[in-house]
Amino acid sequence: MRRPVRRLVRHGGMTLAELMVALAIGLGVVLAAGRLLVLANGAYAAQVESAGVEDGGRFAIDLIGRAVRQAGAFDVATLADPAADAAPARLAGLDARTLSRTTPGIADPLAAVVNGSDVLAVRFPGADDGSAVDCAGFPAAAGEEGWSIFYVARNSEGEAELRCKYRGAANWSADALVTGVDGFQVLYGIDTDDPPDGVANRYLNAAAVDALDAGLGEAEFNRRTHWKRIVAVRVGLLLHGSRPTRVEPGSARHDLLGAGYAAAAGDDDLGSSLDEAGMTPDLRRRERRLFMFTVALPAPPS
Repeated sequence: MRRPVRRLVRHGGMTLAELMVALAIGLGVVLAAGRLLVLANGAYAAQVESAGVEDGGRFAIDLIGRAVRQAGAFDVATLADPAADAAPARLAGLDARTLSRTTPGIADPLAAVVNGSDVLAVRFPGADDGSAVDCAGFPAAAGEEGWSIFYVARNSEGEAELRCKYRGAANWSADALVTGVDGFQVLYGIDTDDPPDGVANRYLNAAAVDALDAGLGEAEFNRRTHWKRIVAVRVGLLLHGSRPTRVEPGSARHDLLGAGYAAAAGDDDLGSSLDEAGMTPDLRRRERRLFMFTVALPAPPS
């Protein structure tokens, strides 16, 4: 009987060409996945930074708005006091200046250190119910005078921050409110009508308001100063994130008090317009938001 012939089948592996193609495809998949991961991580980081900037801006808006509205607070005793006209104005400001942490009020101002940022100072009467609090959250009792002063300075790491300066029980101090400040600008809405109708006719910076008072003598200054005719405060606050997240450097121009004011002011109001193209490469790649808002002072009781 004839035995069946067994045929040997030879099994071969991948050829070198096939192996190279497979490696190339696998490498392409890995690179694509890595690229997607980098993009997703970048988008997440940008979202986190943007949310942080938004939160900081809303916090500053709420705090400044509350402080300015407190400047319009009055009590019956104050209105009935014949010496009320000789009291200092509730609002004050400085153009392109910063402050020391411990000096009284806005005395002894320093040159601005962050793009010509301004100083906004608010004085307000105390209250027995604890409702009159300064920007640091400390209450002022009835018969006392509270202060909330906003200005920009750099911390020990060189980061610009919006600070709240207040008068404590024994001395003056200041705390950081928001970090990552590019600029802080303030305009004051003055009611120039006679008799006043409570509506702002002109918006001026602090230097221009002081210029209107240039002809007033010391004896009549508190009674006739234009700082007592302010009925609204307009604020421009430009903030940036804590780290670079933009793929491309920014090149936008930011008019902190509006394009109309920027065009009219030109170079006369330092810091009212900021151009990202003039910033450092690190700052140009950060998330950035402009917050511009106007706070009206409450009308005094009739």
